[in-house]
Amino acid sequence: MSFKSNCSVLVVDDEAAMRLALEASFQREGWVVETASGVAEGLQKFEQGKFSLVVTDVRMPDGDGFHVMRSVRTSSPETAVIVLTAFGNVPDAVQAMRGGACDYLMKPISFEQLQGAVKRVMQHTQSVVTGHPGKTQIIGSSAGLMRTLERARHAARTNADILIEAESGTGKENLARYIHEGSARRDQPFVAVNCAALPEHLLESELFGHVKGAFTGAAATKAGKFELAQDGTLLLDEIGEMPLSLQPKLLRALQEREFERLGDTRSLRVNIRVIATTNVQLLKMVEEGTFRADLYYRLNVVPISLPPLRMRRDDIQVLAEFFVAKYAAQGGRAVPHLHPDFIAGLQRHEWPGNVRELANLMRRVLALTDTAVIAAEHLGPEFFTPSPKRPAVSELPVRAGTAMKDLERHLLESTLEVTAGNRTRAAEMLGVSLRTVRNKIREYGLPPRSYA
Repeated sequence: MSFKSNCSVLVVDDEAAMRLALEASFQREGWVVETASGVAEGLQKFEQGKFSLVVTDVRMPDGDGFHVMRSVRTSSPETAVIVLTAFGNVPDAVQAMRGGACDYLMKPISFEQLQGAVKRVMQHTQSVVTGHPGKTQIIGSSAGLMRTLERARHAARTNADILIEAESGTGKENLARYIHEGSARRDQPFVAVNCAALPEHLLESELFGHVKGAFTGAAATKAGKFELAQDGTLLLDEIGEMPLSLQPKLLRALQEREFERLGDTRSLRVNIRVIATTNVQLLKMVEEGTFRADLYYRLNVVPISLPPLRMRRDDIQVLAEFFVAKYAAQGGRAVPHLHPDFIAGLQRHEWPGNVRELANLMRRVLALTDTAVIAAEHLGPEFFTPSPKRPAVSELPVRAGTAMKDLERHLLESTLEVTAGNRTRAAEMLGVSLRTVRNKIREYGLPPRSYA
């Protein structure tokens, strides 16, 4: 099989004859080739260009190829790396694979060996890292994720507003950035505001800005997120936490692309695309009267969902390998090997915290171990006990004449017990907002310390 044409490769080797041979081999197959005679020159050229593949020798006068490999894999996970090692040097080969190389070749190499290695690494890299030419990368190749990304790419080509509904930790903001970078607005601002992170009295000012003297402490006029996102993309993160009192003003701003700063009478117009995200079912909130129906339908022009990690089990290993390489490089240590029993433990887990939980696990494991191999023994106890299940309906006190309020309280208590008091997880299981869970805890007088 011939090399993939119109791709670029960086060859780093201090031996001039080897550089020339590799350069000629790649050019015959249509590759754009850059060469470097050492580590420093190689890293400089890598920073200045965009390469699909890097081929690097290990032993060079000004350093080693492992440094090149780690730098490439950290800053550009979509770039494949092939390491060339001295013939018979098994330790180098092992270190290369643990450090993040996609493949290694023992010198001297033949054209056929090089061809086979390039075919393997390009297929592997393209299957596990999907992304636009921008900075944001979405890791994985499972069927559900591929369908989501295909929909996202189509939506990115339009100016339509987008609603991303998915569980916490699945990467909703990452997907929003992916869409922005694939759109015609990619060179304009991407501005995010977390609707759940600000109290109600500050959220309006954060979104729409304020003029000097609009309220106590407003010492100067301030532009809001709508203005700051001009010509770009505005991300409304966790839109389900938007207070009802602010929803009419937000609806007008979305419909007219027009609003007033707090304390001002002058209207401002903007040209922006809005992407909203939520970890709750907004349509259910509409039915409960906690979210405006007209705002929901205005946001839901292009609905996109992200599958939870438990529905992407084929992606768990590549994600774990990506995070361990990333955090090891940040800590300046060699990338440990993930033992098959460690991967098996990850595969069995239900991942209630999704990709964020996996990322945090890999960071924690690296912080607590200094071994060359990470095995099942480095997993926490939650990986060896059954995941908590949502209480079955039959377990609830459903009897004729039971008050709805009593059923609701019992369901809330049972869910908080199953989630060990985690309100965010309880909200996800119940399909309501975090604010609703907090309000119900207060309404029913449940002990706040028991349900932190």
